[in-house]
Amino acid sequence: MTIKSYNEERFSDISENIKKIRERIALAAEKSGRCAEDISLMAVTKTVDSLFINHAIDSCGINLIGENRVQEFLSKKDGLHLENTEVHLIGHLQTNKVKMIVPHVTMIESVDSVRLAKEISKECEKIGRTMDILVEVNVGMENSKFGIDSVLLAEFLSEIGEISNIRVKGLMAIPPICENSEESRRFFSNMYNMFLDIKGKKIDNIDMQILSMGMSGDYAEAIEEGATEVRVGSSMFGKRVY
Repeated sequence: MTIKSYNEERFSDISENIKKIRERIALAAEKSGRCAEDISLMAVTKTVDSLFINHAIDSCGINLIGENRVQEFLSKKDGLHLENTEVHLIGHLQTNKVKMIVPHVTMIESVDSVRLAKEISKECEKIGRTMDILVEVNVGMENSKFGIDSVLLAEFLSEIGEISNIRVKGLMAIPPICENSEESRRFFSNMYNMFLDIKGKKIDNIDMQILSMGMSGDYAEAIEEGATEVRVGSSMFGKRVY
């Protein structure tokens, strides 16, 4: 197979995948009493070549991408068509890399410590901007994952709500790998209840608009349980090549 025909086949697959994903999103949104337009579809672009990301943006209407790694995004950003596209950092962010990524992203979805929030604030102040952030919650209380313990969430939000140059726009979570969809739904439902609870507290500088949860294997269930944003990678671009 020539490079041209391989690329054309991959373009076709991506287009078809995105069409099917949007159909599933619309169905799941309807089941939850919402419209497809209420759900943001993020294309997770970890290990994906710029050529195929640009196809998703230019030909398929993708306007939100998520990157896991600072260095990977910086290495390919100049080749991406981002004029009308939001970029979110969704992977764990080390404080020593904050200044590298702050000028280049619309939102950081993985804030899980006061120290990180303060570092983001400091670097944003230097360049005269305010960063939208999501707080990552360790909903499964797994030692192997990052995120705030759910029992500490309200206290944590009250503390970082006082930090300048950041705006908390919601919550993000990566639930444990579950054996069945009912298990997954329990974690998604717990996150949605937290989301509503925090919204009801009306904490200063905390604006609960986004609940980011659900990935390639479970985004429909996440939407049915209240997600407003889903993060889809392999179901859109195919199996990752490392």
